[in-house]
Amino acid sequence: TVVCVAGEDFAVAVGDTRLSTGFSIYSRRQSKITKLTDKVVLATSGMEADKTTLHNLLKIRIEQYTHQHRHPPSLNAIAQLLSTVLYSRRFFPFYTFNVLCGIDENGKGAVYGYDAIGSFEPSRYNCAGTGAHLIMPVLDNQISRNNQQGEKAPLTRERIVEIVKSAVASAGERDIFTGDQAEVVMISQSGIEKTLMDLRAD
Repeated sequence: TVVCVAGEDFAVAVGDTRLSTGFSIYSRRQSKITKLTDKVVLATSGMEADKTTLHNLLKIRIEQYTHQHRHPPSLNAIAQLLSTVLYSRRFFPFYTFNVLCGIDENGKGAVYGYDAIGSFEPSRYNCAGTGAHLIMPVLDNQISRNNQQGEKAPLTRERIVEIVKSAVASAGERDIFTGDQAEVVMISQSGIEKTLMDLRAD
């Protein structure tokens, strides 16, 4: 399970570290989040082999772009690149479900959600994986708050991180494929910070 939320000048990505299929756990410490640049990360759920292949391919393409243009690509450019790479494999697609997040060229947080063949849309938040159906209603209620009456106080960075961590921990209570630990990756103008949070290990 992976979750990304964009703030005013930051973005946060959270992904659990359990690698499993059926009732078997292959690893309790497998990251689902990859740093692509100092301001962009990619969070991916799905088949581990396809995820590794896709992430390595993107890192190579981004490195080539950086050498050619002498600066890393923007978040929007990477979003389009990922869409193109996924769509190029549409007849034999990568079995991955991706959420891209980071800081755009205007210094704003941004999130892009993808399907398996590259269709994508920007949004304030998105999630993918086996726990997504448990987490998305929480984000709708706590972050977008579209159907709530009364004044909506702006959400601080700390409050958004608290909401996302709580949502992932809650998903781990019901979803056997989500658990062990969660990587919490904060992306801001000052760089990327990563912390770990314990989840259920059973």
